[in-house]
Amino acid sequence: GGTMKRRAGEREKELKKKKLLEELGENSLPYLTPADADFHQLWKTKYSRLILRKSDTVPEELHQMVQESFLTLREHNCFFQDLVRIKGKDFLTPVSRILIGNPGCTYKYLNTRLFTVPWPTEGYDIKYCSPQIHDACKALMKLNDYLHIEAVKALRGQNLSETKEIKGTTVIDREQSLATSLTEQESVSKDQSSVCVPEDDRSLQNRTSYNLTLLNYMDPLQMLYLKQEPYFGMGNMAVSWHHDENLVEKSTVAVYSYSCEDSAIQESHEQELKGRDPAVWHVGLKVAWDIETPGLAVPLHQGDIYLMLDDLNVTHQHCVLAGLSPRFSSTHRVADSSRGTLEYILGQCELALQNLQTDSDSMALKSLEAAVVKQVEEIHNEVEFEWLRQFWFQGKRYLKCTDWWLKPMAKLEEFWRKLEIMTSLVLSEVRKEQQIEEQRNETISCFLLLLKERQKLRQEWTAR
Repeated sequence: GGTMKRRAGEREKELKKKKLLEELGENSLPYLTPADADFHQLWKTKYSRLILRKSDTVPEELHQMVQESFLTLREHNCFFQDLVRIKGKDFLTPVSRILIGNPGCTYKYLNTRLFTVPWPTEGYDIKYCSPQIHDACKALMKLNDYLHIEAVKALRGQNLSETKEIKGTTVIDREQSLATSLTEQESVSKDQSSVCVPEDDRSLQNRTSYNLTLLNYMDPLQMLYLKQEPYFGMGNMAVSWHHDENLVEKSTVAVYSYSCEDSAIQESHEQELKGRDPAVWHVGLKVAWDIETPGLAVPLHQGDIYLMLDDLNVTHQHCVLAGLSPRFSSTHRVADSSRGTLEYILGQCELALQNLQTDSDSMALKSLEAAVVKQVEEIHNEVEFEWLRQFWFQGKRYLKCTDWWLKPMAKLEEFWRKLEIMTSLVLSEVRKEQQIEEQRNETISCFLLLLKERQKLRQEWTAR
């Protein structure tokens, strides 16, 4: 009931927003940039969970390693546009991507599962196609460790600041610069999470222990067409308004931005009085389902880092506004791995095969109970459509970096073949007359539903 009410409320807000845009004309909602007098105040009150770390706060050695790794991966043609599915239609993403992270980890967005190129992790035998790719993955692993520490510091600082304010403590002499003012909050706005108290270290670690990074690359001057930002008139978008998907609840997202700025593309000092500089990359933010609060466009320069803390990814939406120079970003996430790791799916396969009795010359099912058959056939569908088809559809591109996934996929295919045998065994068993009719009908009923779903999905994948 609560979910339906919330969805109805969201639909109502969206209709209200569309109506307002129609009344006022396109691109008429206000947004602020650092040139606006109220920019810092708006950030502190409505966007306080966005933290910016300017590039000069990051160790120079780390900058060098990470930026070299981006260029190496581009030279080796390791960035790919993803074919994603939105409302039943396939689209190529304007941004090219590669997923790097813990061995066996995956990340799913817009119905597309990406498989990590594993970074060099102790205890794993990972062969890379070249020493340069190994070094690039190692550099991104070091960046991951650095961003984890930064996120923990930022969350501790925020919790401490909010606790002081709850107790009525006055905080004096706050800095107003972009680099420092946003790590300390003067107030907790109503649109963000309720009263905070210092949390235990375990929770804090869990919400900042990034298990992967999604790397992005785009050269705007090579794009024939970029979407225009529809609500505020912020200009060309590289990535449309969205919430990041498939993350652990209240986990922090950390982004390292590297725009390849050169002398040919300089910031425009003669820009219009209002609006963002179209030559410079920005991250755009807006409060979700809100048509009163102005949006925010925050400029991103070479080597800047921003953190989206706590529930910002839920209460707000963000987009990436294209500048003129090519740009890389490394977006570190705590992906929800409850159903997205190799360990999980292998465990599911083992569970399903517990219902298979194997003798030297024959195979039989241990149980025909509806609940058991249903569980096995659900796992069958999961292996085929969430793993095997997803991998062979797009995952084999990563063979340019490493062949790490080939053995696990071969193992999953072996499991799938056994699951196919189990499906045929169910069919032959339910045809036999000696089954108790009520139990037989219940088994057939749930079995047919899952077979129909499998047939429908196979047709969809064939069409793709």
